[in-house]
Amino acid sequence: MRLIQTLLAATAAGLVSAAAAQASTLVYCSEGSPEGFDPAPWTAGTTFDAASRTVYDRLIEFKKGSTETEPGLAESWEVAPDGTEITFHLRPGVKFQTTAYFTPTREMNADDVVFTFMRQFDKTSPWYEYAPGIAWEYFNSTMANSLKEIVKVDDMTVKFVLNGPDATFLATFPMDFASVVSKEYADQLEAAGTKEQLNVLPVGTGPFTFVDYQQDAVIRYQANPEWWNGKQAIDDLIFAITVDAGVRQQKLVAGECDIIPYPNPADIDGLKANADLTVMQQEGFNIGYLAYNTLMPPFDKAEVRKALNMAINKHAIIEAVFQGVGTAAVAPLPPTSWGFNDALTDDPYDPEASKAALEAAGVKDLSMKIWAMPVQRPYNPNARRMAELMQADFAAVGVKAEIVSMEWGEYLAQSSAKDRDGAVLLGWTGDNADPDNFLGVLLGCAAVGANNRAQWCHQPYEDLIQKARTTFDQAERKKLYDEAQVVFKEQAPWATIAHSIATVPMRANVTGFAQDPVGIHRFVGVDKTE
Repeated sequence: MRLIQTLLAATAAGLVSAAAAQASTLVYCSEGSPEGFDPAPWTAGTTFDAASRTVYDRLIEFKKGSTETEPGLAESWEVAPDGTEITFHLRPGVKFQTTAYFTPTREMNADDVVFTFMRQFDKTSPWYEYAPGIAWEYFNSTMANSLKEIVKVDDMTVKFVLNGPDATFLATFPMDFASVVSKEYADQLEAAGTKEQLNVLPVGTGPFTFVDYQQDAVIRYQANPEWWNGKQAIDDLIFAITVDAGVRQQKLVAGECDIIPYPNPADIDGLKANADLTVMQQEGFNIGYLAYNTLMPPFDKAEVRKALNMAINKHAIIEAVFQGVGTAAVAPLPPTSWGFNDALTDDPYDPEASKAALEAAGVKDLSMKIWAMPVQRPYNPNARRMAELMQADFAAVGVKAEIVSMEWGEYLAQSSAKDRDGAVLLGWTGDNADPDNFLGVLLGCAAVGANNRAQWCHQPYEDLIQKARTTFDQAERKKLYDEAQVVFKEQAPWATIAHSIATVPMRANVTGFAQDPVGIHRFVGVDKTE
């Protein structure tokens, strides 16, 4: 599935060293490599940082540091009174980027918007499976079931027609999968027989233009001089891919990185004490969990899943792994969501009850796998350590657990498989403020085989979240989501582990950076003082 080719001959160290010598250069030491540079097929925040929030724009955008929305490539929009149509009026004069591999001949228009979404919606499109490994997980779990058609009204007007009212639909447009791509560029690639290049050499309308990429080492961008919202103060943006958190910290302290994500929790106090650094923190809009494969025996039984949950010493895990920057997760929604059910009680830690429940379910000598992520994420700073602690907890109740891992892109792809062997450690940072972005995207029937890593399709739960989608009164939606979370706890497709506190350390001379509630690292408006 690795579609990305090595495009630089220079070494990563050479690029970063050269970049650091320039005053208008910002070096972001990212935690991993992107799955690709077309944001729509992928799901990792690492990819969104590197692709959608640098190269691309969307019809609607989040305000900086907020989940409130504002106009983007659409100057305005209106929703029909019955909630079944949304009409966007596009911003005139928006230019696609000029690169070494593409020179646009026209400005962004309705054709680009229609193409962006139809390639994900129309299974007969030549772009639906344009390269190996392509899947439209976000689109399929958010828009696909509600969307009836997309209509080009005129060159600057696009109408989305729905099958029925959907209170969640408008909230999906600021999400990364909705980044607008160039139909003219796509046509050029199709004519040349090189469609896969769309995921390797991106073209968007966004604040930074892609320059080149050395796989697993460095990504380089330049400020887009013709960005519709103004050229950025940072001329050169460098992503120096640095998987090890300790190495990222060393580079930050040495001045080789300007901003880093996901520091080791144990190192945060030391970073705060360094006068040359600034450390931003905020409560994370996230959830870390262990997802059982509910299609595979004996994990297809709720009583088995609940028994295993009772074996997990969650508070010991949070103390050892999060070290003061995490809180126990009770529900699939974070407490900061307006849909959170605060009447729920957490799974008890009770190894003796766990053993008794497994025995009552007829489960003996159970062997299982625990999948541990190879990278740090905001919802899990050390998946390997977490898996080891769970392994010991399960051993205490007579369950033998094997820990497995793999490269991050493969981990995401293979953990989606319906026949996956084992329970997977994963998590989520909300893409927007709507509870459906957790409860539907991660646990709905449409997401089985994709973002629903539990492969859990439970009709009583599904009926509640679908009813909530067609209910526009927030108080009524809240009641439905409260009920859905009760069903979730009864069925236990996950062991809910933790919500983390998001931490972003940076050099003290970095200005204009804002933490993003949806966990993305954006560099619009960022600058450096001397």
